[in-house]
This record gives sequence, structure tokens and C-alpha cells, in this order.
Amino acid sequence: MVKRALLSVSDKTGIVDFARGLEKLDIQIISTGGTARILREAGVEVTDVAEVTGFPEMMGGRVKTLHPIIHGGILCVRDDHDHMGEAEKVNVELIDLVAVNLYPFEVTVSKEGVLLDEIIENIDIGGPAMLRSAAKNYRFVTVVCDPVDYGPLLKELRSSGIVSRKTREWLAVKAFRHTADYDANIDTYLSKAMLNEEVLRMSFNDGVTLRYGENWHQDAKFYKEVGVSGPSLANARQLHGKELSYNNYIDADNALQTVKELDHEKPAVVIVKHNNPCGLATGNTLLQALGSAWDGDPISAYGSIICSNTVFDLKSAQFLNGKFIEIILAPGFEHDALEYLRNKSANLRLLELPGLNEEFGVKYTYKYVLGGMLKQARNAGIYEKWDCVTEMPFPEELRSLSEFCLHACKCVRSNAVTLAFEYSDGCYMMLSMGAGQPNRVDSIRKLAATKARENLAVIYEREKPDMSFDEYCRDVLSKCVMASDAFFPFNDSIVHAAENGIRYVLSPGGSIRDEEVIATANRLGVSMVFTGMRHFLH
Repeated sequence: MVKRALLSVSDKTGIVDFARGLEKLDIQIISTGGTARILREAGVEVTDVAEVTGFPEMMGGRVKTLHPIIHGGILCVRDDHDHMGEAEKVNVELIDLVAVNLYPFEVTVSKEGVLLDEIIENIDIGGPAMLRSAAKNYRFVTVVCDPVDYGPLLKELRSSGIVSRKTREWLAVKAFRHTADYDANIDTYLSKAMLNEEVLRMSFNDGVTLRYGENWHQDAKFYKEVGVSGPSLANARQLHGKELSYNNYIDADNALQTVKELDHEKPAVVIVKHNNPCGLATGNTLLQALGSAWDGDPISAYGSIICSNTVFDLKSAQFLNGKFIEIILAPGFEHDALEYLRNKSANLRLLELPGLNEEFGVKYTYKYVLGGMLKQARNAGIYEKWDCVTEMPFPEELRSLSEFCLHACKCVRSNAVTLAFEYSDGCYMMLSMGAGQPNRVDSIRKLAATKARENLAVIYEREKPDMSFDEYCRDVLSKCVMASDAFFPFNDSIVHAAENGIRYVLSPGGSIRDEEVIATANRLGVSMVFTGMRHFLH
């Protein structure tokens, strides 16, 4: 039962209402400095900590709650005879609830021009000590470090007269986590300010066990980044299907990042297999985009992950009949589409991410390597310049298709080459791609160009155009744009592109053989733009 509470908060949000609620439950309130003053002004009866300890607040508020009378009242184990006897002997009164939040260290260090002395003064000492004391003694003491918990706690006290053990355990862990994060922020800042040493401390929780790791014999877990905002798999909700595996998360993250590269004005679909987009398209409808993305590589789409930027509808769900899919990730699912997909397979995972089209809430990406962590800024943007470097001009009407092609290319594992085609007015598809090759020319001649013809063969049989297959391929490829994620080290890539009828090429440029590459493009009638931005993805 809560009879006595200590309230000492830096963030005063909701504290008056919380104190009034405690007062109505006949809970005695003790408090410090500014908190006590605000409560008195609001008409709440408060006993000063200084009155309890017999010592005034000292040294500009640095010392006020660091006293045996306070910490004894918090840490005393109620069912320990010796503890209770010692408390009675020295007149320690028990404290059953502690509501504390800490000096705003993070806010202080973010101020422009802030001095180190001010930062040091905003390192809380007594607050973390009280939180840790109360959390340690959670069997008997309730600890609150977040104003959002005031309301639910009052509700529980009103309904049952006590705080349940489950609630006390949850609040205790939250308090320990809060002080750990607080100390981590101090360490990170002062290590840089005083020692010129970069420290990286990361916080993840809510770990869940996955079906398996990259392979069946490997255990795996997924942890959520604390406080992450914006579109993220951490914020997705699984509506159906078996649990996810390690590879499912890797591929779904690739799918999410790829589909978000595209303009949200049109429905867009990406199909990912083994951490590469094997299909990508926009359309006037979701079904059109899905069908065109599927045409980008019908073979690789088997066992793939699909992500759309619009709510998944029934027609698109029906398109997948007879097709094996691992995951569908979307901002939402129409009710009839959801039921259809649930009936399609018990194992098909359906992930809903309502905020999929919001801005990313993360600025950096991290990758663990044995013994260390790599950190880099997210790869934002697709080009720094737009310089046509060839005699044959690059048509301005191909700019939108080119941008689509670059967005696709930056999401394909290097060495990456993508071919993009405007299959309908204002609708684009990745016709093929070459990924993960040790040399760039193989990505073109052995993969992208070959795969383009294979994919076009399927479309040719379906549409039956009035021309030979070779003529059809030449016609389509002559209208495509090819993007490379990095410069061409030799002119052979341009030669093989031209051999396949590709006339429009995008490259960052920057090779010592740029002039040779440009000369070859001029000789073969290829138009090439240098973008100035490389997009390696390892």
C-alpha cells in the first residue's frame, strides 16, 4: 500500500494533477525545491525534503536528497526484521512511491554555444540515485520516471488501492533503462568534449526470437531500436503468417528502402529476392505496378518479398494466386484482400506499416563487422550533377525514366547495373538488372542484357507485337535507360550496351579512362550523362 510519496521532477508535465490524485488517496507527499513550490502554488499540501532530513538543500541544489533518511526510507526491505528495526531506531519513515525525472542533459548539450560548466551542472546526481534505489526495492516501492505513467498508475491505485507487483516490476526496469540511457548520453558527450574520443552507445530492446538465422542451424533475434520513428520494420505489425526469419528481415528492409525511393504519386511495387530488387515498377494502379514488377523477373520472384507504397487491394491479391510469396509489406490491406491472402496460405506473412510513406526517422546506418561497428550517413539523393558528356544529346523527356533507373540502381548490390523502361505513359519498370559481380562488364553482358531479353520474351508472347522478337527487343532496348552505380573503368561496358541496342547510359563518371569511355560512346552513337554520385551498396 502506498502511504508516502516523494516527488522531485525536472519535467513538471502532469505533476500537479498526479500530486492531486495522490492527495485524494490520502498519500502524504514530500518534495524538493521547484517541484514543492509548484505543488504548493496549486494548493497541494507538501512536506519539504529538508524538513524530513533536518538538513537544508545545499550547494546550489547539488545536495538535497542524498541522505540516509531519504534512501533508508526507499531502500528499507519491509519484510526484513533487521531493516525495519534499524529504520525505527533512527526514525526513518518509509517512502512507498518515488516519482523522479532527471535534469535535461540532452536538451542542454543541444543548445548552441552552451558552455561546459552549464553542461556539468545539468548532470543529475540525486535523481538517478533515487530512481535506482526505488527500482532496486521494487518489491515494496513504486518508481515512476515518465509522466506518461502518472495516469495509469493513479487509475490502478484508485481501483485496487495498491500497485500490483507486475506494474512495479515494469516500472523498475523502465527506471533502470532510463538511468542507463542517461549515463550513456553523458559518457558519449563528455568523452568527446574532454578526451576527444568518439563513443558509440546504442540501445535496442523488445528482442524477439526469429525462426532461424541466415541458415537453419543459426539462432537469431530481432531487437527494436529505442525511440525509432518513421517507416521501419520495428514499427510494422504482422497480421498473418508464421514467424519471420533473419533473411526475411534483411529482404523486407531492402524492399522498404527501395519502394521509398520512388515517387508516392503513383502506386509502386518492389519485389525482392536475396537482398536485391528483382522487380520494380510504378503504375496507374497497384495491379498494373505489381504486374510490371513481376515481369522484371518472373523466375526470381518465386519465394520473394513484395512491398507496395499503397494499400493492397483484392485485384492485386488475386494476381498472386498460384504464386509463392514469402511476405507482403504494405501501408495497409483492404479487408477483402486481407481475407483472400489469409486463405491463400497459412504461412504467408502479411506486414502492415501504416507510416510507410512518411519520411525516414534515421540519419545513419550501422553495420557490425567482427570487432567493430561501421557508421555512415544514409545514402540520400541520386545525382549531384546532370552533364551530358557525349555528342549525342540526352533527351530531356527521358529525365523521369532516368531518375527511376537511378533509384533502382542504388538499391541493387554492387557492381550494379539497371535497365529501366517506360512501358506505359508515365509508368516505369526495371526491365532487368545485374548485381553483385566482381566486375561491371559481367553485370551488363552476362546479366542485365541477357535477362532483359528473357523477360521481354515473356512479354512478347503475351502481347504478340507485329514484329520479330529480335526487332521487338531492339525497339524496347533502344528506348531504355541504363544506369551504373559507379564509373566505367574501361570502355567494354559501353561496347556491350551498344551491342544490345542500348542508347542511353547514366554513370557517375570519375574514371581515369573517362575520355576513352566517352570516345567509345560517341563512336557507337550512345548518349551518356555523368551524375557525379556513386551508389555502391555492399
